[in-house]
Amino acid sequence: MNVKNYVHFKFLSLPENVSFARSCVGAFASQLDCTLDEIEEIKLVVSEAVSNSIIHGYDNRTDQQIEIIVSILDNRTLEILIEDHGKGIKDVKQALEPTFSSDPARMGLGFTFMKSFMDEIDIRTEPGAGTVVRLKRSFPAHDQKNYA
Repeated sequence: MNVKNYVHFKFLSLPENVSFARSCVGAFASQLDCTLDEIEEIKLVVSEAVSNSIIHGYDNRTDQQIEIIVSILDNRTLEILIEDHGKGIKDVKQALEPTFSSDPARMGLGFTFMKSFMDEIDIRTEPGAGTVVRLKRSFPAHDQKNYA
């Protein structure tokens, strides 16, 4: 697939940067033929992935870095890479189960939301070295209603 456009940014693992990340990715994704509901779904999965990095990857340490690369491929597909250099995921299969969370105070639905709103989700992780979550979604052509 050809990369038509991309954005690459890094930020500190501060909780207030979750909304920054979701806004940036949502604004970038609006270049595609998306409805407002689809943009909201993209923003939700970014919030979940960035929150996971902060809460689980970095144990809420605010001095760490999260990196996001968002690409538009072939004019119809959005690919989002969210990377941290935290503690990694010990058992990805278990982490993908609905309601599983390494933090008992959490609902454990982040990956469930990501899987439900994206066409593809891929998790590369190494305990002690971090995690990269790759999310991909293609958008069919829409009529001229409800565009972002």
